[in-house]
Amino acid sequence: MPRKTTKKPSNESDGKEFFAAIRQIEQEKGIPAGYMMEKITQALASAYKRDHEGAGDNIEVKANPDTGEVKMYVLKDIVEEVDDPATEIALSDAQRAIPHAQLGDVVRIEVKPKNFGRIAAQTARQVIIQGIREAERGMVYDEFSSKEHEILTGVVTRIDPRSGAASLRISSSSEYTEAFLAPGEQVKGEAIREGDRLRVYVVEVRRSTRGPQVLISRTHPGLVKRLFELEIPEIFDGTVEVKSIAREAGSRTKLAVWSADPNVDPIGACVGPRGQRVNTIVEELKGEKMDIIKYSEDPAEYIAAALSPADVISVDPLPDGKSCRVVVPDDQLSLAIGKEGQNARLAAKLTGYKIDIKPESDPGELPAAEEAEVEIAEEPEEPIDIEE
Repeated sequence: MPRKTTKKPSNESDGKEFFAAIRQIEQEKGIPAGYMMEKITQALASAYKRDHEGAGDNIEVKANPDTGEVKMYVLKDIVEEVDDPATEIALSDAQRAIPHAQLGDVVRIEVKPKNFGRIAAQTARQVIIQGIREAERGMVYDEFSSKEHEILTGVVTRIDPRSGAASLRISSSSEYTEAFLAPGEQVKGEAIREGDRLRVYVVEVRRSTRGPQVLISRTHPGLVKRLFELEIPEIFDGTVEVKSIAREAGSRTKLAVWSADPNVDPIGACVGPRGQRVNTIVEELKGEKMDIIKYSEDPAEYIAAALSPADVISVDPLPDGKSCRVVVPDDQLSLAIGKEGQNARLAAKLTGYKIDIKPESDPGELPAAEEAEVEIAEEPEEPIDIEE
């Protein structure tokens, strides 16, 4: 009776499955096959070094996707007497495999991955998993860093009961990540609950050991600018330009707009028919008031418009070039200053000027009762630079 022989399983099928798995990772996670091959070959080399003390840069991994083969080799110098078995082989041993081998030659010895120790295999697996994680983090970082100074929509997943900070799951294309909305970046008085969908402004994206860190805000002036771009086609296409924004989130925003086209009314374009366009933005910002003014190259005209809705009699720029004196009707003084100085303060932020408001009845000096309120507006913050 003939002897039954068992055919050894071919490594070729394993290799094909190996490359098929890499292609599957590329399709499902979008991680390039070349990147994964680099990480896997590094993992195999690392595993061998872990299991063979003394092994170093003499490890070589060859992967051929065409044939479906992955092979590892150890390069060893042929010597008379072996001092380091990890990097050297005796001449007599080398000549048994290669009869014409000579001292000083380098031989390449194939290492079968199945002969790796258990620890070595675990090491390889961990390095491969880490490689996938790094690639995923890199892809998330690249995706969200391209969204800096843009608006994204997120879902509130958790609210810290102590600090009130909110965690949001935000998405861009097919990528998702967690973002942290600090209490200082939330609109005062705005109620946020788990499950709410919020539009947030991406201030910055940073790299960190735990993956990309996306800094978001609901109070940044850029949020207002991007909302106007979404709602007003003339701003989106550049017909109307947003020159400056001054915002006190949750309360009031002043927006200076301008158009190079004399046939376009920039304020009318932003307000829209019956105020529909601006009302959509006000609703998104939970009732935040919007003052839309026309920008002017003339500082006096610009400052007078910035103090809207108050009427202005005169604007006199002062010699320092950063300050001005504004005279308003007596009955408009409180309106020009605004509640707790807000109107004057926002006008100063918008224009970049220190504004000294005087009543018409006493343009030489401020009444004592009004002086404290006006001082609030006298030191403007630097104008906000809006990213294009």
